[in-house]
Formats: sequence, C-alpha cells, structure tokens
Amino acid sequence: MDTTLESLGDPRIDSPLKSVQFVEDSSRVLMDISVESLQQQMAEGIVPVSFVKAGPRRNIYFDPRKLKCALVTCGGLCPGLNNVIRSIVLTLHHGYGVKNILGIMYGLQGFIPSYGHPVMELNPEAVAEINEVGGTILSSSRGPQDIGEIVDALERMNIGILFAIGGDGTFRAVSRITQEIRNRGERISVIGVPKTIDNDINLMSRSFGFNTAVSVATQAISAAHVEATGAPNGVGLVKLMGRHSGFIAATAALAKRDANIILIPEAAFDIEGPHGLLAFLEKRLSERKHAVIVVAEGAGQEYCCIEGCDESGNLKLGDIGLYLKDRITQHFKSQGVELNLKYLDPSYLIRSVPATANDSIFCGFLAQNAVHAGMAGKTNMVVGMWNEEFVYIPVDLVVSSRRQVDLHGKLWNSVLEATGQPSFKPPE
Repeated sequence: MDTTLESLGDPRIDSPLKSVQFVEDSSRVLMDISVESLQQQMAEGIVPVSFVKAGPRRNIYFDPRKLKCALVTCGGLCPGLNNVIRSIVLTLHHGYGVKNILGIMYGLQGFIPSYGHPVMELNPEAVAEINEVGGTILSSSRGPQDIGEIVDALERMNIGILFAIGGDGTFRAVSRITQEIRNRGERISVIGVPKTIDNDINLMSRSFGFNTAVSVATQAISAAHVEATGAPNGVGLVKLMGRHSGFIAATAALAKRDANIILIPEAAFDIEGPHGLLAFLEKRLSERKHAVIVVAEGAGQEYCCIEGCDESGNLKLGDIGLYLKDRITQHFKSQGVELNLKYLDPSYLIRSVPATANDSIFCGFLAQNAVHAGMAGKTNMVVGMWNEEFVYIPVDLVVSSRRQVDLHGKLWNSVLEATGQPSFKPPE
C-alpha cells in the first residue's frame, strides 16, 4: 500500500504560526499497531504501512498574502458541516492571515456557470455563529459535474487551495479534479475533509457527524422501547441510516441497550424459517411480551424493490423499514395474534441537527489539519483519524474500498452479546 502524499512543490516560506508544535513529514502513524503484526512484518523484512502525521509544518508552500481559497460541501447533509466550514475559515484567517476565502454554493454545481449560483465571501464575521445550527450555509447538491468546467472555474477565480467536504463520491471527484489540474500544469491544492454519517469511509476510524447520529439514534431507540413496553406484544421498529455499513445501528444499540434485534447490511438474514427473524420474534414476544428492532436502511435489500439510481449514481434503496413493518404485521395477523407495532424513521432528524460537543471538537481538529496540509502544498489527499491520531491519506486509497462492520470483530460481537440474537441464517 503506497501512502506517499502528492505535493505541489517544495515549501519554502516560513510559517506565520507562532507557539505551535510543528510536525515533520517524517512523522508517521502505523496502520497496524498490534505487537503480533509488527513482529511478523519485522521477521519477514516487510516495512510496516504508515500514514503521514497531520499537523502544522514549519515551512509552507503558499504565500498567505497572495492566496485565495475556496470551500465546497457536497452530497447529503450531515451534523458538523458548519463546524468544519467555520474552523477552516478561522484557521486560514487568524492562523495564516489568508483574507480571500470563497464559499462555493450548492456543491459542485457552484462551479458550473450555467447553474448561475453565486459565491459567498467567507470571513470570521460570516461564520461567527454557524456552528449553532445544522446543515451547511453553503448548501449542497448531488451528482457529477464536468471536471473541465470545475477546473476552468478554479483558474478564473485564481484559487490556490480547494477544500472539498464530502464522502466517497466527492473524493472520486477530488481525484479527477487533481488529475485535470496536473494535466494543465497548474498549482492548485485540493484537500478532502471526510463527511459521512454512516462512518463508512475507508481508512478512517471515525468521520464527523457519526457521534451526533448515534446520540440522536439512541433517543429513537429509547422511544421505541417505551412504545413497545406500553402495550401487549408491543414492537418498536426503528430504521436508521446506513446504506452499506451498519455502524450507526450497531453503535447506537450498544449505547442504548434496549434493542433486541439489530439488522445491518453486512449480515444477511432470513425472514421465514426456523432460524429466521419472524421465528425469533415470536419467541421473544412469547417470553417477554415486547421487542425492539433496529434496522439499517441498507439491510435486507434482497427483499425490497430497488428503483434505479440517484443523481450521484447510488442505488435508490428499497424501504426495508416499511417492508418489515408490513411483513411482521401480516405474519402475526395471519396467526390471530394481537400485535402493537410502532415504526420510527428519524433519518432526516438525525442528519439535520447541530453537532454534539464531541463532534464539534472533532470537526475543529479535522478542519485545522486540512488547512495545515493545504498551506504546505499537499494535494489529492484526505485528512482523517487513524489509531487516535490525525493523519494525511492519499485520496486514491480512500476511495479504493468502503469500510464496513467486521462480523468477526469486537463491535458486532458486542452487539450479539448484548442482544442475544442469532444470525438469522440456517447453519451451513
């Protein structure tokens, strides 16, 4: 795995930052810190994979007095977007003395003249209190745009650093934008800041918004538990975000141990049969008279009707929550069993709320380290956290795969232990 970072050139300007601890490019963070792995690699003569440690550099590439930067937010909304915008602007302005900062409106559409979107001047006054509200003051959009037109816009505006806040699709665009910049022989840095509620970005132990999502999701699980215990044969069914990865569902279930069944995209399940979901639910209601089910939106898609793709090329998932609601209700009705099922879908509430204090702090660190990378002339990279350290990772590694719940790992094993649920698949 090649973790070498791309750079615009040698940084030769003294950093204006004072009273900070500078980080050298030689400072690295190991990908695997287990003793067994390190011993095996050393015995085999393998150089352990490591990432460049994030932080301010003693020398920078851009002259802050002549630099113009741009920020863009892409994809769906996520708690913490405004916190990242605010921290990038404050770090550029107060830390480095960069006065020319533009906000690109409505995602990548904002670069394309035919859409007619304006740009926003960003300064400390403009971002003073935006961290108190959810969403993004720059608005967002989905879908690809012409890469050539995007780079044309960067050249027209004389942008030196572009900060792209988004997820997997955004980072694929970052890679293509960087390639076009390289082909033109330009010196424009493109820095990615990872944004996804689902916490599914490769080589990132955490993404901003996840902590907030789990916090709100636990409230939904608690409400479902109250509803379930408030009636005979009560069932609380909660659908949470998680298109490809079940981190929110699994983590929220552990944070609020009221859930009895957790369904995630990584773990296939049967509905019918002696080992299926309905059989387990029957047993649970017979013994305890109530149950709480938490399902990630991407789970059980083989039972749903997928309806094409959205603007970003993502499959439009079938609604597994509504499907299970109807299937469970019909099953118990056919048996003449009274059932009181309450269905909760807090998805838009979760993604639109302001960030928690924990997420807000995390957003600040991500933003600061993104600015340090851009000012040092690094490009085509994403700032993230790995092994409790902030690191810089080449964007092509980040988009090479998707992070998912390890069905043999600590998180999922803890979920199974807490719920007591089986695999819902017949033994092979």
